[in-house]
Amino acid sequence: MLENYFPVLLFICVGIVMGVAPLVLGRVLAPHHPDSAKLSPYECGFEAFEDARMKFDVRYYLVAILFILFDLEIAFLFPWAIVLKEIGTFGFVSMMIFLAILVVGFIYEWMKGALEWE
Repeated sequence: MLENYFPVLLFICVGIVMGVAPLVLGRVLAPHHPDSAKLSPYECGFEAFEDARMKFDVRYYLVAILFILFDLEIAFLFPWAIVLKEIGTFGFVSMMIFLAILVVGFIYEWMKGALEWE
């Protein structure tokens, strides 16, 4: 009975080793000399250790939302491309409608200037 679960246990162990080994190797082999450039804020645009009630630009969130929106398009394209022969014309037309809606959204965002960075 338990020998049926051995492949699952082996899969879990290999997964844990594959996840933990790079972390341990990076910690052991990497140099630990942080300077001011490494400790400076990035991507968020403001200092990380200031007043929590400070005002900041909402463009960072807009860019993140747009990235997630158009990144999900790719997440739907991979399974569709794999089963394209099985789903036939109906699946192809359905995906083209989906892509057309996303392209219209992309063009709208482009025309509104949401993709411009000042």
